[in-house]
Amino acid sequence: MGAGEGGPVTDAERSRPPGPEEAGDAAEFVEALVRLRQWAGEPSLSRLRTLGGQMAASDGAMVDALPKSTTSHVLRQNDRLPRWEFVRAFVTACLRSCDHPAELIPGELERWRAARTSLAAPAAPPPGAEEETARHDPDPAIELLVRRVVREEDRARKGLLGGYDIAPVSFGPHGPEHQDGDDLQTIGRFFGTLRPQRLMVVGESGAGKTVLAIELVLQLLEQPGHPRMVPVRLNAARWTLGSPFEPWLADQLVQDYGLLSQDARRLVRDRRVLPVMDGLDELDPDPSPGTPRRAIGLLEELNRYSDLSGRRPGAVVVTCRADRHAELRDAGAGLGNAALIHLHDLTNDQIAAYLRARWPDGHPRAVHRDTIRAALSGSAGKAVHAALATPWRLLLTVTAVESGADPGELLRADPDADPHDGAERIARRLLEAYVPAATRLAPRAAHGTPYQPDQVRSWLVHLAAHLRWQAARTSGTGRPPPGLTAIDLVPHLLWPVGGWRLVRALHCLCCALLAITAMLAFWTGSAVDGPGDLGPGLHPEQMLTLALMASWVGIATGLSLSSWPAAAGGRANVPPRRRLAGALLGAMAGVPVGVLGGLAGLAMTGGRIFGPGFAVVAGGTGGLTLGAVIGLTAAGRVGAERMTVSEAVRAEPVTLLGFGLCGALTGLAPLRLAHAGPVALVAGVSAAFVLAVALGIAFKIATGGWSMDAELAHPREALHRNPTIGLAFGLTGGVAAFLVFVMNQDVLESLVCALIGGVTFGLAFGAVAWTRTMIGLAVAATRGLLPLRLWTFLDWACEARLLRVSGATYQFRHRELQDFLTSGPQDFRDER
Repeated sequence: MGAGEGGPVTDAERSRPPGPEEAGDAAEFVEALVRLRQWAGEPSLSRLRTLGGQMAASDGAMVDALPKSTTSHVLRQNDRLPRWEFVRAFVTACLRSCDHPAELIPGELERWRAARTSLAAPAAPPPGAEEETARHDPDPAIELLVRRVVREEDRARKGLLGGYDIAPVSFGPHGPEHQDGDDLQTIGRFFGTLRPQRLMVVGESGAGKTVLAIELVLQLLEQPGHPRMVPVRLNAARWTLGSPFEPWLADQLVQDYGLLSQDARRLVRDRRVLPVMDGLDELDPDPSPGTPRRAIGLLEELNRYSDLSGRRPGAVVVTCRADRHAELRDAGAGLGNAALIHLHDLTNDQIAAYLRARWPDGHPRAVHRDTIRAALSGSAGKAVHAALATPWRLLLTVTAVESGADPGELLRADPDADPHDGAERIARRLLEAYVPAATRLAPRAAHGTPYQPDQVRSWLVHLAAHLRWQAARTSGTGRPPPGLTAIDLVPHLLWPVGGWRLVRALHCLCCALLAITAMLAFWTGSAVDGPGDLGPGLHPEQMLTLALMASWVGIATGLSLSSWPAAAGGRANVPPRRRLAGALLGAMAGVPVGVLGGLAGLAMTGGRIFGPGFAVVAGGTGGLTLGAVIGLTAAGRVGAERMTVSEAVRAEPVTLLGFGLCGALTGLAPLRLAHAGPVALVAGVSAAFVLAVALGIAFKIATGGWSMDAELAHPREALHRNPTIGLAFGLTGGVAAFLVFVMNQDVLESLVCALIGGVTFGLAFGAVAWTRTMIGLAVAATRGLLPLRLWTFLDWACEARLLRVSGATYQFRHRELQDFLTSGPQDFRDER
């Protein structure tokens, strides 16, 4: 008898782990794994990951054998045998967790291996099956995409449901008033019968369209064998008017799932991807001031999207709110050759079944089931049912009740009033109660005092107002920056909350001050000129120095005027050993290059400033530092697509020019100290400029792309990487500056100047997005629009089910909540 099946596990029972011998198929084999975990005392997924150790990935890197999302997914599937590598790690982790004798573990593993081998033994293949298998050999890009899609959808499902339970959702070819049809568990089988495989899902707000899309993706991926097409759920609101669909789809696979661009284009071209376009209604403002142009444009693109032959419509799924679908239908727009299904309203029996599952007999809130059932069957039952007829509204109700609200008061309605009006009043009451209820049910566990409901509501109102502003901004912009949509809260795009003009002005001023500070630190550290040397009659060398410094300050200040500074970079979960190996390899390559550079400087200065020993030591030190930093960063890019040199130059031409100017300044100082002639001066400055641009290109290439063993991005990851990369740029340049400073200053003064210059250089020049965001959020907090610790609040709001993580963005738990928060008068001025 296992733990959780009737009582505690005795020592005698613990000595006999449950095995898989009785398993007759994949589902029973997975059930045996679940029983083993119960027998081991239900170790957490985090503990299993720790005890499961690591395994070699396809690129040779060591990764966790039992990632939490993978373990959770495998234990829920019932139609596919887990890989042996997973079984071995899982069984070992469970046995280690309960201190099973180590010498007995190999025997247990052999039991599981034999059982799995028996179940996996293939039947005799039918004629021609060998050729079919050869055509469908595992594709590494497909396997990578499947793994990442499963992780993302599993995370999204938990974010929406807060667990695994959901109110029953049914669908059919008729409108929401019909109750016959299939349920959520059959959507994958239903889609598989469609010819062509094109589906339009229509439902009221809160009816469960996104949950159905997630279930469809997961069910299609849980089918045995390698999928012919990988379903990928995409946020339709991110499509921009005029974008051809196929290149846009490939770009989403690169940006959101880290595929190499050539692999993404190949999979799209070969129709190995099933696009699931979630939220067609989110493309245009709501209510729409006119014809929903962007939604119509996307439908036109999807109607041009064909299958591999080019003669039949391509497979695609689209979800849309019912009222927007009616607008599109009236405008003559639709998804051609698609099956149309409607999500049905919940029946009273379905509502009662959900409440019974959530509050079983003996639950503290079980008594409220009768109150809700009485309201549904009472004189105002039509209004109450209309208000609770979707899973979202039902969730609002149970959340409020679980926080202590009286369901009778929440569902109160005038029996003589129009049922529609009564339902609207109940809905507003439920929405009004949701934020306080969620706040009380998820008290803040750290970082000081718990949040107050009024505070939380105020901050959410301003975030919702910012999304409304983003929607208006997007509708008037042909090519908005990625993430600037009506529903996505992207951390590095939140700075306008503090005020569009005010924040940009403060950022410009801040960057100008940082840039001037960096140049003053360089000027002080190099000590080539003194304060009294800047009077009338400047020498050409002094004029060149001032011109380079002023040009760099101008470039740094100009970068701060960008409308939308980008925070980007690869997303990697890189083992420390690989980082160390990359740093060592970079250092080994950098030392000889640095030594050659030091000797070249010795030749140009004629040995008048430093000797051969200093040239070798200083050059080697600089090369070691630069090579180690680049190698450390590039280690995360093993197996990833890298930029070409021309792509890096096109991506950051102004930034690279700034790097070149700093390199020219660094090379100019020793040449001036050596009183080099015009030819040596021009040659040395030019060489330093070219070297600095080359280093900038190397940094750009090293920090781009995805790692093949990358985890899915957290919304703040790009913003966190931005100052890290910026400071790496700055401090690496500070090392080169320090080696110049010590030629003419003592060590301590040189170190202080190099440190100040490097930090201010990095913040002004390499961390533009982070600096803009921090200034914007500080202004917003000062004005009381957002909390000072915004990131802590956003993470807490996800735990409280007020927000959710969707890919690399935050979103409101439901669009109805977002719209409700901005439906009343606002108590702040929009100065953007």
